[in-house]
Amino acid sequence: MKLQNQISEQLLKQRKTEKQEDVRGPYYRDTTAIIHSSAFRRLKHKTQVFFAPSNDHICTRMEHCLHVASIASTICRGLGLDTELAWAIGMGHDLGHTPFGHTGEKILSSKMQQAGFGPFEHEINSLRVVDFLSNQGKGLNLTYAVRDGIACHNGEKLVKSIKPTFEVRNLDALQERRGLLPATYEAAVVRLCDTIAYLGRDFEDACRLGLISKRDLPWDVEKLLGNRNAQIIDTLVFDVIEHSNSEDGISFSDELFPAVQKMIAFNYEYIYKSPMLEGYERYFSRLFTLILDYLGYLLATYEFNEELYTQEKNMLAMGFYHHLMDMKDAYLQKDGNLDRLIFDYIGGMSDNFCLDCANEILKPEHLNDSIEHSLTGKWFDVR
Repeated sequence: MKLQNQISEQLLKQRKTEKQEDVRGPYYRDTTAIIHSSAFRRLKHKTQVFFAPSNDHICTRMEHCLHVASIASTICRGLGLDTELAWAIGMGHDLGHTPFGHTGEKILSSKMQQAGFGPFEHEINSLRVVDFLSNQGKGLNLTYAVRDGIACHNGEKLVKSIKPTFEVRNLDALQERRGLLPATYEAAVVRLCDTIAYLGRDFEDACRLGLISKRDLPWDVEKLLGNRNAQIIDTLVFDVIEHSNSEDGISFSDELFPAVQKMIAFNYEYIYKSPMLEGYERYFSRLFTLILDYLGYLLATYEFNEELYTQEKNMLAMGFYHHLMDMKDAYLQKDGNLDRLIFDYIGGMSDNFCLDCANEILKPEHLNDSIEHSLTGKWFDVR
């Protein structure tokens, strides 16, 4: 079945700053802007579910974005929708995610609320990344349709069907994800595909790590969806293509939706709420507190004095100083202050960089320099 957005192409392709389009077309051009952004590069070292995996076959946040984009473009192809729009939204939908997955998001949200901000929501923050935080405060200047899809992708809230609003709203005014519905069919597809992409993959990763076994999956779920990620994706892709329509919007079938609900409930009980994952929360909370306190001290005490940051003799202090100087004017122009700068900085970190920051605060590498270059240092100590 072919679906048609009831909103003008001119509005959907509108950018904040007008741009002469080229051979790529507006949506494929958005995809290239996303791929070349620093925020996208960092996704390769951001947790999807299982923290900092040493196993190369465990899903990362970058992989998840690729999965969402590919599944969404397949469904859009089947429905006669714009595959390039779906691909761009899928690639950019999680650019604003914190380090350490949803555990990190929960912790950062709590820290921000303690500081007087609203809760941190990665969907709204992903929009902030593409509109403001990227490109030293200039943003990526994406089309309205892609920005809308990124802000409205909330795949953690399971729904049977999503019907687009076909409305153009002021995305700059968005403060929270609650009640948000996408403006286009393509964005609605991405939202369902966010669920499809993590449903089987999280289960498969948990099996690979020995947390659960494929035999643990309820038999009725296995019968309807399968017990391998490829099977589950294949089943649900064709289900959505077959049962989406202009009346219900983008939709799962009545037959398979209960199985999706049951599998998500299974994943929550045995994966997301498992002692393996919940055990990290206290550690990551201490880690975020350490970095927040340290950077807050630097900014309050040293302000914009490069020499004082240099005297800290660690890479975090210097890296933060350069980031501060790059973004200071942009923050003052957009927010009127620098209050969110440190929270945004931490929210953008990869898992690895966040851990390295703790090492720089507590044990800077420079402390070993004089020893390692000494003839009586650790490699030549014969006494």
